[in-house]
Amino acid sequence: MFTGIIETLGTVISASVDHSGIKLTVDLTGLALGEISTGDSIAVNGTCLTLTHLDNNVGSFDVSPETISKCLIAEWKEGERVNLETALTLSTPLGGHLVTGHVDGTGNLVERKDSAESTWMRFRAPREIGRFIAMKGSITVDGISLTSNAVFDEGETTYFDLTLVPHTLAVTSLGEMKQGSRVHLEIDLMARYLDRMHQSDLLASQK
Repeated sequence: MFTGIIETLGTVISASVDHSGIKLTVDLTGLALGEISTGDSIAVNGTCLTLTHLDNNVGSFDVSPETISKCLIAEWKEGERVNLETALTLSTPLGGHLVTGHVDGTGNLVERKDSAESTWMRFRAPREIGRFIAMKGSITVDGISLTSNAVFDEGETTYFDLTLVPHTLAVTSLGEMKQGSRVHLEIDLMARYLDRMHQSDLLASQK
């Protein structure tokens, strides 16, 4: 479990395919490396991955086919900047919202407008994910806990808007993001369970 408050930006060293999936190595400089060890969970651009090896500041992760099918790791190249967050503990301030690190799918940035005070961004998501996004609700974009300012649907596509302060742009990958950039999306945990309860109640009422 995570909060969506990014601790630092890391750098992809390699993402090589092997017989079991992808072997990912990331420069974790900026994390409190003395407090993490093999077996710990780390969110890498919002994807919860298990640290399999730590050599100084370089962390290794094994990415399974199931995870690959939901995220963009297979497209990552050497030098790619990624958001990093270590797992939530009982003493961690919950400055964002509860984030599982289980990516629901991908979206992309369709428009961006920068000003001195803030940056406005519009993202596109599949309707199957967009139905869980609400105005002033929580959405996780590449592991970052954010609040949507507007949401609207067009056919099988949902668009949602974000307004970002300079600090968020400076400490996350959003600062470097350009029109067309693809991102990981995770819907709000409460929305996921409410939908499941609704489906279950609807099925029961039809019996």
